[in-house]
Amino acid sequence: MPNITVELLSGRTIDQRREFVEAVTEAAVAILKAKRASVRIRFDEIEKSDVANGGTLESERPN
Repeated sequence: MPNITVELLSGRTIDQRREFVEAVTEAAVAILKAKRASVRIRFDEIEKSDVANGGTLESERPN
């Protein structure tokens, strides 16, 4: 049973998540030969103020 954890910045829509889990599930079935029903995907949302890249908080980066 593949357990897949995805960390992502908050703000993704439910439609984006649906599309993502469909694609990842299909990849796990095709590549890992997993049963579709056994593919578990968990999202961990991270606020932009909780992560930094290159010494700058994501919340302070220009868009």
